Amino acid sequence: MTLTNPQKAILHVAKAKLGWDDDTYRQVLVRIAGVTTSKDLDQPGFEAIMGFAAWCGFQPMGKGAPRYGNRPGMATYAQLELIRELWRELHEQRQCDDAALAGWLLKYHKVHSMRFLTMDGARKAITALKAWKARPKTRAA
Repeated sequence: MTLTNPQKAILHVAKAKLGWDDDTYRQVLVRIAGVTTSKDLDQPGFEAIMGFAAWCGFQPMGKGAPRYGNRPGMATYAQLELIRELWRELHEQRQCDDAALAGWLLKYHKVHSMRFLTMDGARKAITALKAWKARPKTRAA
């Protein structure tokens, strides 16, 4: 049985999140599942690749991730995920520290939780996080 399109998509998300280039990805396919392309993967091969990806540090977003639905005027799910990703990148973490992020949002954007961010507020938070990320890192003396 071949993989579904969502399974193929998650393989490529794992590849991107783990920073695998094409050669590394192909080596993983060959060494773990014995195939040269994801089109040839079967379910046990997919599970083996995902197990290896998890061992390497990949953690897919589960169904338990907070999704607040389509709310007119409020931040979209994509905006909220971008905020979380920028926060992780800034703090060099694999998982988002939601408590610290909520504290930052309260201090600088006067919002107690990400679910209360308006679309405009999310844009401002994203812009602030991108600007913070673009600043040169200074070393403590």
